[in-house]
Amino acid sequence: MPKQKTHKGLAKRVRITAKGKVRYKSSFAGHLMSTKSGNRCRKLRKPSFISGAVASRIKRMLGV
Repeated sequence: MPKQKTHKGLAKRVRITAKGKVRYKSSFAGHLMSTKSGNRCRKLRKPSFISGAVASRIKRMLGV
């Protein structure tokens, strides 16, 4: 059976942490930040994590 290829589009957007969690950057934090509250901007700076069935599917797509 051939090897499974890494999904390159996904590999550029997510990282797998040392403990196996899937980390990604929050959306809505690229521009037009003046209309958003400071509280919201601060929360968007922090990385977000994916868990559960979606995380396992992502790991399969990355070949982890």
